[in-house]
Amino acid sequence: MLRNLANRTAPVRLATLLLAGVALTAPTALSPAFALSELQDAPQPVPGEQAPSGEQKSTPPVAEPVAEEPDEEERLPLEIPMPDPLINKSATATKDEVPAADEPETAGPVEVLTDISKIPAPVARMRELIVEAAASGDIERLRSLLGKGPNQTQVTGVTGDEDPVAILKGLSGDQEGVEILAILLDVLSTGFVLVDKGTPQEAYVWPYFAEKKLSTLTPPEKVDLFRLVTAGDFADMEEFGSYNFYRVGIMPDGKWKFFIAGD
Repeated sequence: MLRNLANRTAPVRLATLLLAGVALTAPTALSPAFALSELQDAPQPVPGEQAPSGEQKSTPPVAEPVAEEPDEEERLPLEIPMPDPLINKSATATKDEVPAADEPETAGPVEVLTDISKIPAPVARMRELIVEAAASGDIERLRSLLGKGPNQTQVTGVTGDEDPVAILKGLSGDQEGVEILAILLDVLSTGFVLVDKGTPQEAYVWPYFAEKKLSTLTPPEKVDLFRLVTAGDFADMEEFGSYNFYRVGIMPDGKWKFFIAGD
C-alpha cells in the first residue's frame, strides 16, 4: 500500500517541475529577438525611472537639445547710453564754427600826396585862398570861402541856417577864433589823399591820417601827426579806432566841401 503511494507521488513531482520550467521560460520565448545593432541603438532606461506597469512600450529616442547661437546683438557687450549734453553745441556754435560772412575786400595802401602842382588847379587855388585867410588871423576872411545855402561848406556843429563863422569861433579856445585858424593851417600843411575817386563824392582830403590806419603809420608819419595832436589825443584815437581830429575836403571843381572833426 505504501509502495503504491510513493510510486504515484513521483510522477506528480516530475510534472510539477516540468510545469515550473515552462513557466520560467515562457516570457523569454514570447519576447521578440533583437539583432545586436538594434540592441545598441535602443534607448537606455533613465536611472530611477520605472517602466509603466502592464504591457511595455518602446520609448522614442529623445533628441539632444542643440545650443542656439546667440544673435549678433547678444554677442556684443552691453553699452550704457551716454546722457545728452547739457549744452546744444549746434545751437551755441563757437565763432570758428559758425560760417563767416563774406568780408569786404581790404582797401589797398593809401597813396599819400604831397605835390600841390599835380592836383587840379581849382583844388590848388581853393587851398591857397584858405591858407591866406587863416594866416591873416582874421576868421571873417573865411566867410566868403565857406559859401551859402546848399553849396555851403559842411562845418562841425553847424545845423540849419546857423552862422558857420560864429560856430568856428565858439569851437576855438579863444574868443577871436585864432586857435581854429592855426589848426586850419597845420592841417593844410600835411600830405593829403584822393578819396572816392570817380564818384560824385570825389575829394582831396587833408591830412592823410584821416584815411590811413593809425597802426600803419611810420615813425616820420607819427611826427607829422604829433604836430597836430598831443600824445594823449593819439592814445584816444587808438582807442577810438581812427583819426578823429579836424580835416579839410576840397572837391575837384574847387568847392570847399567840409571842415569837420570826428569820425
